[in-house]
Amino acid sequence: MKDLLRLLRLLGPYRGWMALGTLLALITLIANVTLMATSGWFIAAMAVAGTSGASMNYFTPAALIRTAAILRTVGRYLERLVTHEATLRQLAGLRVWFYAHLEPLAPARLQQLHSGDLLSRIRADIDALDNLYLRTLVPVAVAAAGLALSFAFLAVFDLGIALFALAMLLTAGVLVPLWARMRGAGPGRRMVQTQAELRSVAIDGIQGLPELLVYGAAAAQAQRLHALSLALTADQDRMSAYAGISQGAVTLAANLALWGVLWLAVPLVGPTGSGAPIAPPSLALLALFTLAAYEAVAPLPLALQHLGGTLAAARRLFEIVDAEPAVIEPRGTSPRPRCFDLEVRGVCFAYPGSARPALAGIDLSVPEGGRVAVVGSTGSGKSTLLNLLLRFWAPDQGSIRVGGHDLASFHGEDLRRHIAVVSQHTHLFAATIRENLLLANPDASQAALEQACEAAQIHGFIAGLPDGYDTWLGETGVRLSGGQARRIAIARALLKDAPILLLDEPTEGLDGPTERSVMAAIDDLMRGRTVLLISHRTAGLEAMGKIVVLDSGRIRERGTHQQLLAAEHYPRLLGLR
Repeated sequence: MKDLLRLLRLLGPYRGWMALGTLLALITLIANVTLMATSGWFIAAMAVAGTSGASMNYFTPAALIRTAAILRTVGRYLERLVTHEATLRQLAGLRVWFYAHLEPLAPARLQQLHSGDLLSRIRADIDALDNLYLRTLVPVAVAAAGLALSFAFLAVFDLGIALFALAMLLTAGVLVPLWARMRGAGPGRRMVQTQAELRSVAIDGIQGLPELLVYGAAAAQAQRLHALSLALTADQDRMSAYAGISQGAVTLAANLALWGVLWLAVPLVGPTGSGAPIAPPSLALLALFTLAAYEAVAPLPLALQHLGGTLAAARRLFEIVDAEPAVIEPRGTSPRPRCFDLEVRGVCFAYPGSARPALAGIDLSVPEGGRVAVVGSTGSGKSTLLNLLLRFWAPDQGSIRVGGHDLASFHGEDLRRHIAVVSQHTHLFAATIRENLLLANPDASQAALEQACEAAQIHGFIAGLPDGYDTWLGETGVRLSGGQARRIAIARALLKDAPILLLDEPTEGLDGPTERSVMAAIDDLMRGRTVLLISHRTAGLEAMGKIVVLDSGRIRERGTHQQLLAAEHYPRLLGLR
């Protein structure tokens, strides 16, 4: 219930659309019941008038029938239009709401999630919430109003008939849906979880297909997919069986109600004008009214049956939304540094759940315009230091200052405006080269793009492509080599023109000639900026004003490249000894 109430609060901004869609659905229901009941009464009344020779005003009921038919058709169209508009607006708003809560968690908390599972939450789980309004709230609201109106109408003829019809409607509209809800809750929850696992396994299988083939594990991965598919199919079969049973139960209740109403109504029928409670034509009206009224409750079993899956999808979203971000944003505005030196003092940090600190007592300073390198083996804490500088994580102890201001006083987005990053894992989006470059500066002109790419030594390559800067790169930039992707990243950093530059293994995985070419471009990028280079390679270290050697989260050595050549760790780390 708490999850349902929370969902309803999220849908609050769309209550106008939701109310209009529900009203149109109710009007359509009333028009359909009116059409059926009036048609039955009209045909029966015409037959009675024909046999008795009595006169009859057929203009009014004929006009009512035509009006009801038009209202049913137009109302159904408008109801579908408005309810789907409301649903699409809700889904769009939920995606923005979810992303707004997701962004502060990146990348620290999101590293704990599988990309396939996260994709499933963003797309499939949010899409599953369209069942709440369109297939649950609207049918329940319309059914409640329909039951009240049906009882009131039948009570005009006879209270006993009204009570009996209401009892049968409640059986079909409450007891059967509750049974469907109880039976469908488990399979609905499992289906949401199984679908998420299925997507994760499928993504793993596609992305890791070369490794699976090399190690002969493709068959095992296929079996895992097959097992998940069978589990999903089994639950879908159960849900289909429950849906069939519940719809059959509603149909049975409608037929029993029809025969029950007729059984109660026939003794009350008498000739028109005889004072009998029910005139002969009204018997047909009551029969068709009773049958048509079941349109109000027919969707309820399916609606409540799938409610468990909808709430399970909502809970998966709330798990992400309720997660505590690794960094708490300050309440005030961010400071505006006048200079851009870096000061790291006594910083200690351990990842959640880890007994071993990733960094312990780190002291480091980079003057404005200075160049400092941090070198160390894998697991020494280099990337952790970079993540702290970018405020993806907050230090457990100590402080980091930019221009004399503590990082904790900056909003993450404001801080990162002052920082450009070139890393070994350059992410290029499935877009054009131009669009990837404009991420750094959306207002950059074509001349600025070309100037940045010339400095990054990639303009000639781009200009030689058939579509130039409008060349589509594909997912993660698959059409580019590692060196080309790295130079695109350098051009992007140049376009950002940030005063602080962080270089995270910028030449990792590149061959010798490509590495030298990339470092030449990086040398232009470093001019006039405060630079921190993270590396375990020799390229570019000679140009650093100071080098810090990290080992097991602690600083072991400091000095220039020439000074450290005679040290203990540095030469061994770089393979020089």
